[in-house]
Formats: sequence, C-alpha cells, structure tokens
Amino acid sequence: MTLGSKRKTPPGVLLLRRIRGRNWSPKTFRYVILLITFIAYACYHASRKPSSIVKSVLHPESNTNPPQAHHINNEHPWPLGNVFVKEEADAANREGWEPFNGKGGTSRLGEIDVAFLACYSLGMYVAGHLGDTLDLRLFLTWGMIGSGFFVGLFGMGYFWNVHSFWFFLVMQMAAGLFQATGWPSVVAVVGNWFGKRKRGLIMGIWNAHTSVGNICGSLIAAGVLQYGWGWSFIAPGFVMSLGGVLVYLFLAAYPEDVGFPGINSNSGKFIKRNRDIEDEEEEEESVEADVEREGEEGSGFRYENKRSVGLLQACMIPGVIPFALCLFFSKLVAYTFLYWLPFYLSQTTIGGEYMSVKTAGNLSTLFDVGGIVGGILAGYISDKFKARATTAATFMYAAIPAMLVYHSYGGVSQTVNVVLMMVAGLFVNGPYALITTAVSADLGTHKSLQGDSRALATVTAIIDGTGSAGAALGPLLTGFLSTLGWEAVFYMLVAGALCAGLLLTRLVIAEIKEKFGYGDEESEPLLNDIR
Repeated sequence: MTLGSKRKTPPGVLLLRRIRGRNWSPKTFRYVILLITFIAYACYHASRKPSSIVKSVLHPESNTNPPQAHHINNEHPWPLGNVFVKEEADAANREGWEPFNGKGGTSRLGEIDVAFLACYSLGMYVAGHLGDTLDLRLFLTWGMIGSGFFVGLFGMGYFWNVHSFWFFLVMQMAAGLFQATGWPSVVAVVGNWFGKRKRGLIMGIWNAHTSVGNICGSLIAAGVLQYGWGWSFIAPGFVMSLGGVLVYLFLAAYPEDVGFPGINSNSGKFIKRNRDIEDEEEEEESVEADVEREGEEGSGFRYENKRSVGLLQACMIPGVIPFALCLFFSKLVAYTFLYWLPFYLSQTTIGGEYMSVKTAGNLSTLFDVGGIVGGILAGYISDKFKARATTAATFMYAAIPAMLVYHSYGGVSQTVNVVLMMVAGLFVNGPYALITTAVSADLGTHKSLQGDSRALATVTAIIDGTGSAGAALGPLLTGFLSTLGWEAVFYMLVAGALCAGLLLTRLVIAEIKEKFGYGDEESEPLLNDIR
C-alpha cells in the first residue's frame, strides 16, 4: 500500500514553518514526537482512572464505619495540600449509586471493568493492523476524541440520573474500543523516528506517561469528586479530547510527512541505527537544506511502497508469543492495582484508621510514582546488559515478595504503606513498561523482516492485546475474590507474577547462552522480497 498520496504535513507544523521561515531539524522533531506521544498516552491512561476512584462512592461498604462528616480545613488538593484527608466535604454519596450499591455491587463493578478491557483487548488486534495501513495521525486523533466522548457520557449518567446497568456497560465497551487505538499508534510513531540505540532507556523514560497519566487521572477525578461523581469522568474525558486536537495539529507520525526519509530508508540520510547524536548533526543540516527546497505540502522523499504484516506473520517473529503471554500475566497484576488499589485502600485500616475516598485516590498515585522509577530502571538495565527477557523476568520475580510484604505490613502505618506501595509499583510496572515499549519496538523492526515491511503497530497490538486480556481478567477476578477477603486477591497476584516470569524462561536461557558465546544462529528472513 502506498501511503504518500494520502498523508499530509500536520497543519500546526505547516503554520510553525511559515512563522519560522524554516523547518525543524530531525533532532528537534524527535523531541517533539516524544512530547506529543507522551501527552497523548498520558491522556489515555488518565481517562481510565475515574472508575477506580469512584468505586467507593458507587458501592460504599457498610463495615468500614467511617467517622462522621465534618468540614475540611485542607482546601487545596494533593499535591498542593495533604495526601491524607480524613473526610470528604460532601458525604452524601455514602448511599451509593444504583445498580452498584446493592448486594453484588463489587461484582458489577468488576463486570464493567472487564467489559472495557475485553473490548480494549479485542479492538487492539484490529487497531494494530489498521495502524500499519492508515495515517497514524488521523487514526490516533479520532481514537482520542471518540474515547473522550464515551468516557464523558459515562459521567453524564450521574446528571441524567441513569440507573441502568446496561447504560454504563455499553459506555465502557465503546470507550474500550476507542482506547484500543492508542498504544499501537504511539509505539509505531516513536518507532518510526528512533533506532534501536538506547531504545530501552529512551522508551523507559517515555513510558512514564502511563504512570503520569494514572496520577493525573486520579488527581483530577478525586479533585472534582465533591461536585458529583459524574465530573470525575467528564473532566478526564474533556482533557482526552483536547489531546486529540493536539495530535491532529502537530503529530508528524512519519519522518516522510515533514520532508525526511525514514530510518529504514536507503537514501543514506537521516538518523541511522547505532549512531551517536553528535555524529548526526552535520548530516541533519544537509537534510534540513533539502527540506527547505521542498513545497510546504510535500516532501522530496518518496514514500516507499510498504505492505503491512498480517497477524499470523507477525506472530511468527521470534519472541512475540513468549512476550505476549508474559504480558498477559504482567498486566493482570498491574491492572488489578490500577482498578482496585484505591478501593482496597479505602476498605482496609492503615495505622488503625480507615481512609476517605479522596485520600485513597491520592495515596494510590504513589504506586505509579514507583512505577515511573521501575520503567526507567528496567529500560536502563536491559540496555546495559542487552537482556530484555532476563530483566523483565527478574522484575516479575522480585514483585512477588514486594506484594506479599505490602499486604502483610502495609497497614502498620501511613509511612510504611507509602514506602512498600512504591516498592511494589517499581517491580510490578517495570517489566510491564519494558515489554510494551522497547520489546514491542524491537520485535516490530526485527531483522527477520529484512526492512521490507513494517510491523510495529501490528506486533505492538498482538503483545499488548494479549496482555490486555489479562488486564481484563485480573479486575474481574478481583471483584469476586475480594468478597472472600483481600488475602485471596494477593495470592492471585502472586500466581500471576510467577507465571509471567516462568514464561520467559526459554528466552532468558537464550540470552544467558549468548552472553557466554553460545548464541543461536541468525533468524531466517520472515518475508520474501516484496519489491
């Protein structure tokens, strides 16, 4: 499929080019790409957090015996104010919201979570293939606007006084389908602009958007909760739609869109793999000069005729299936924390006291702070030792004692809870971040593809789509297991982390053998010559 006739330079880039009188350098574009995709996917994750924040409002537990409501002296939300807030300003929502406030309410909350994530998982496979064939900028734009729209509609159920379970279920399913456009697209865009050198570290830092989005989503949802739980969905949904506008205006999804050849191009210019940035600057200047002579709407570099890779072909790339299955269990663990940690914090005693819903939302963000460190650390270690599988497996094994210690001793005091939560977040989110970013990008540009075909979005969709099936299963099981006690939930999380590590055993052994000079022979080309 030839894409060049259908893609145009983003309008915001054209405007800036007219104002400046010249084009940005490739180096500048790479920074811009990282920033825009970071903001975009942070918006995706921010719009997923409201359901975890409002769980305790929709289904308040009767056995927590919270203290009587009183006025709050802390007027500013965290991080400007205190993390721990003893009471919300408005305790009227303690009656819950039908259909989630009755018996079996936690099961229904788990069902809407699994509906969202199941549609997200299934939509991922389709979205990944479409992302390799359509204009990623427009594809991502409509995905963000559509997702923001349906997240906002879920919140409108509060103002419309809707109590039909099917309304909330359908809104979550629709939002899940639009959310599936995000991850394959942003990973493919970054992969289009960056080679493999320091990819683990770069993408580890970049992948902080997941935790930053979770933190922002929690703070926004908790901050407006006192005005009605509907605002906790509408506000992130609006931010999500604004992010879609930003993507439409400024995201150059491909180097060719702004006058540069792709990193796999045979033109001999742009940023080749395994080269230092300093060595590229003189070359970039010559490329800039070429671009300045081009028209504003096009590029002198012709788009290569690239054929998207099918799902079965992408599954044949070495390492795709093991990492996909590992991510199934890794996301089962990570998304259980994502969707249920605020609820867990509000239903258990910490230092002998129960937390308010707002405090639980504030405190849960510290899990993601640990996740930011974990993602960066995992990326750096995997780059230094050139061992993606070994790094991911080690983090998953380390997550097991971290989660058990958190469950056993997290209630001792607020300080202990914070420290143990951040340690658990580090080990849980580290491998999740590594696999969904650097590993997916590595496999999407695997040498067996011979550079003739790009599979970034498709491979990312297979890995993250399989992982999202686990992400759907974890919160669903938690909804049922939590009725038996939180100990059962943590046993499930431990089993998931153990399975995730074991599934990478063959790849870990292969990496160790390679370190000692017993590496396997090079992979055979996956594709025949298609020129």
